[in-house]
Amino acid sequence: MPLTEDQDDSAIAAGTFLGPYRVEGKLGEGGMGEVYRARDTRLKRDVAVKVLPTTFARDIDRRARFRREAELLATLNHPHIAAVYGFEETADLTALVLELVEGPTLADRLTEGVVPLGEALPIARQIAEALEAAHEKGIIHRDLKPANIKLRPDGTVKVLDFGLAKSLEPLEVPSVLSEAPTALSPAATLAGVILGTPAYMSPEQARGKAVDKRSDIWAFGCVLYETLTGKKPFSGETVTDTVAAIIDKEPDWQALPPGTPDRIQSLIARCLRKEPAQRLRDIADARFQIEEVLTDPGVSTTVVKPRTSREWAAWVAAALLLSTTLFFATRPSTTPASRDSISFSVFPPEKAEFSARSNTTFNVPSFALSPDGHALVFSAQTPGGRPMLWLRSLDHVDARQLAGTEEAQDPFWSPDSRSIGFFANGMLRRVPAAGGEVKVINQAPNDFRGATWGARDTILLAGGVEGIGSMNAAGGTITPVTVVDTSLNENTHRNPSFLPDGVHFLYSVIGDSDHSGVYLGSLDGKTKRLLLHVLTSAVYAQPGYVLFVDGDRLLGQAFDADRLELKGQPFFIAEHVGRSTSFLSGVSASLTSTLAYAGLLAQNGRLAWVDRRGTPLGSPGTAEGDYTDFRLSPDETRLAASLVDPKANLVDIWITDLARGSNFRVSSGGAVTAAAVWSPDGSRLAFRSNRTGAIDLFERSAAGGGADRPVLSRDAYRAAPSGLITTDWSPDGRQLLGVAQTVGSGHDLWLLPLGNGAQPAKLIASPAEEMHGNFSPDGHLVAYTSNQSGRFEIYVETVPRSDKKWPVSTNGGYEPRWRADGHEIYYLAEDRTLMAVPVGAGPSFGIPKPLFQTHVPPGVTSLRTHYVPSRDGQRFLVSVATDTIAPPITVVLNWTASLNK
Repeated sequence: MPLTEDQDDSAIAAGTFLGPYRVEGKLGEGGMGEVYRARDTRLKRDVAVKVLPTTFARDIDRRARFRREAELLATLNHPHIAAVYGFEETADLTALVLELVEGPTLADRLTEGVVPLGEALPIARQIAEALEAAHEKGIIHRDLKPANIKLRPDGTVKVLDFGLAKSLEPLEVPSVLSEAPTALSPAATLAGVILGTPAYMSPEQARGKAVDKRSDIWAFGCVLYETLTGKKPFSGETVTDTVAAIIDKEPDWQALPPGTPDRIQSLIARCLRKEPAQRLRDIADARFQIEEVLTDPGVSTTVVKPRTSREWAAWVAAALLLSTTLFFATRPSTTPASRDSISFSVFPPEKAEFSARSNTTFNVPSFALSPDGHALVFSAQTPGGRPMLWLRSLDHVDARQLAGTEEAQDPFWSPDSRSIGFFANGMLRRVPAAGGEVKVINQAPNDFRGATWGARDTILLAGGVEGIGSMNAAGGTITPVTVVDTSLNENTHRNPSFLPDGVHFLYSVIGDSDHSGVYLGSLDGKTKRLLLHVLTSAVYAQPGYVLFVDGDRLLGQAFDADRLELKGQPFFIAEHVGRSTSFLSGVSASLTSTLAYAGLLAQNGRLAWVDRRGTPLGSPGTAEGDYTDFRLSPDETRLAASLVDPKANLVDIWITDLARGSNFRVSSGGAVTAAAVWSPDGSRLAFRSNRTGAIDLFERSAAGGGADRPVLSRDAYRAAPSGLITTDWSPDGRQLLGVAQTVGSGHDLWLLPLGNGAQPAKLIASPAEEMHGNFSPDGHLVAYTSNQSGRFEIYVETVPRSDKKWPVSTNGGYEPRWRADGHEIYYLAEDRTLMAVPVGAGPSFGIPKPLFQTHVPPGVTSLRTHYVPSRDGQRFLVSVATDTIAPPITVVLNWTASLNK
């Protein structure tokens, strides 16, 4: 029988059916819910069913996030990880179907006393193998403890509950650190442990900071210590005392039993370092050490007498000295001391996020390694703040902000690693790496597309259809060194990168399929040779390689810097590496065998219908993913949505028939096909595509057949700014409304007439940002977002423009939408509440009224769509954020060492 609404998840009766699973009895508590034994009536096997607390089951956002995590966890197929079989849910119930693992937990075993070394080490090795497999897929356990480790009668260890803690964390990010969830917060104690069990939490986890695999390594050290000693390494009478011990105290090292090998003592000590940067970096290293001890014939007979406090202090000091020596021995240099490559992750500063160019549909973090390999510079912003440059020395954990670098994008280094160039507010600027005065070098080209600083104090910079120009680093005249050849259907040259001689450089040519690729150029303008037939940027890496991204794989190919030619075949370096819409690869290399790369910045979500109170009304039948924009057809029977494919670094438009649930893809062959708007009669779609390299506007039949047709004539296209984004189609069908960024003017609204010979023209422009243009139903007004007052607000003006202008929002807002009858305007407030404003005759605008709190991704952007109203304003299709994928920047020291393995 199905569950009824008044049944509690803690009292599911035997015989109850959850889909095909018949509940047979309760097994006990499972950390984040009740666990039941059930019978799979289809496959005739016993399973475990974990039923989540009602608090979470009734939260649609957490359910969606949990479902996504469950799908990811189901990809874990490992003999030491309990498998995920299925997922069942009703209106008030969410359950995970798991492999039923017979036998006690490690916690049960510890009630009998300490575990002998010969038994403990095989258990620890299997736990390490499970963590290693999960970490390779980017999955962190977050709540590793003896109660989550099962010991089967045949000696096999199974680790349970991978990643479940993350899916149940609160979705809202605290505005201040003191509000961040910790082991002491209500969020962490609600219906079980969410962020981790206090005694096994790492110091950073206890403080509510972002965690990575190093928190699992800490918990592994805690579990191994407890297995050998019978007591937790950090404990107290209260949770507060336990957290204080984790942060401030050391374990009782004398509690380790006599006979514990030095290598195991050292392993535990390295797992339990307070600073994540000093902790064991990879759980595979723990497995190696345990296996070495297990295969050492002298281990079982070697007896080590208990150390005194003074001996322990000396041992710990010696271990710290050794690790410090090894760290500095392997820090970047022109002749790396280590023969092995060493990799680590760089995350943005506390409460900050990596930032990138604002006028691309999908992007990668904006970062660059210094030529000497000692530092990494990246752009990041805090909530409500502006992007700024941060500098991270590779032998330190913390990054420092470079003052005066607001709105910074695309940083690049001087060849002596002492200065950093960057683009901000239409200007090319430079700042000392040590900090100091920011100087303007020159005005940047329209549609800036990258710069590089050469050994002769020469800067190359690219933008739009202007090709690549050369200038002195102190400023002055820009001299063209490449010319866009329109006879070869070239559209832009971009992403220059100097070679070591300071004369030759790599750059990208974007155009038709025959001529696009990575080219070799020279300062005298006489060299132009195709090297790689790929739509991407490329960089040179010592001692002689060219690195580039193909799909989501980072590849390399040998390069003779004297002959200026490639050799051999491309080889694989890493996967899940990003490439932006503008074909900029997420990769940087120093001249000292140090490499850095990153994946795509993405915002995963799902589309959901809600009413005016925010009550869920169901799904439009679309898959979960990173939707950059979406629009309903005028008759509300179809949906056009742009979806990012992170594997291929592409974005395509999908048309969904909302009644039938069928869909098809609108593809024009470029890396991005997006920003679709419907014609007034719903028969056509206008959209942007870079199938020819540069962004151009096309239209086609919304029925799926026929061919793409350019929206603008060739002359009109050249008169329009590059990077136009369509935002609306006028009700009379005669013109499109678009937004584009121009130098010195921010984003402006443009009218794009569709008649023959008509030229694009600015509609609303100022030094501020104007975006999200939306026609009124009669086409006589346009609502838009602008920050001309110093904050983003909603305004309405006439079309054609006149001296009339009406403020609509009263306390901040963005992304306006009209109701179909013109009597209401909706917009998102700064806190992402959906607001409604009545519109009367005149027009006149009433007082904004909050409708409901959305869970859309934060941030004002000219590209993203976060919601659309139904024609009558009684329903809203909303993008509900399930996760923000902000991959770390991976730094690899001595990366070429892996090529010989």
